[in-house]
Amino acid sequence: MTEFLARPWPWYIAGPLIGLTVPALLILGNKHFGISANLRHACAACFPANIPFFKYDYKKEIWNLFFVAGIFLGGVITAWLLSDPGPVVVDPRLVKELQGYGINDYSNMVPVQLYSWENLLSVKGVIMLIGGGFLVGFGSRYAGGCTSGHAIMGLSTLQWPSLLATLCFMTGGFIMANLILPFILS
Repeated sequence: MTEFLARPWPWYIAGPLIGLTVPALLILGNKHFGISANLRHACAACFPANIPFFKYDYKKEIWNLFFVAGIFLGGVITAWLLSDPGPVVVDPRLVKELQGYGINDYSNMVPVQLYSWENLLSVKGVIMLIGGGFLVGFGSRYAGGCTSGHAIMGLSTLQWPSLLATLCFMTGGFIMANLILPFILS
């Protein structure tokens, strides 16, 4: 059983399973899928203040906080029970491209040259962390939700704003991966 769970599932199994969350949530309680709103729910629950943005009945959305906790717990259990001690297998074409940026250690889930305390605590790392966090946080609030909410829930319910937001998310991701990240890594 662990062998079945440890290997990547093909798109024709994983995709429909993700897609089935939408009708399940709608049928089981008229709930909408999304992750970014959980920060608002957590703030409303943990830091009661007289701020209008946080004055709502967050208890109606408590299921979403349990959903996120389940995602986190699932990741912990997976890392604990299903982790592969061998090096991560990376496509040779990507290895060649990343070597040009000085990235060559694939002994962990992410390259050490990108994600290490030394890089994170450098001036460039702190700027990237704060700047990236601001852009993601601001962008998801400005767009009225995150990629999972718009691309999974919004598109499946034929929401025009979700199509526009998803196109913008994807365009931003392509620009970042192909134009900005190579500039940052060099």
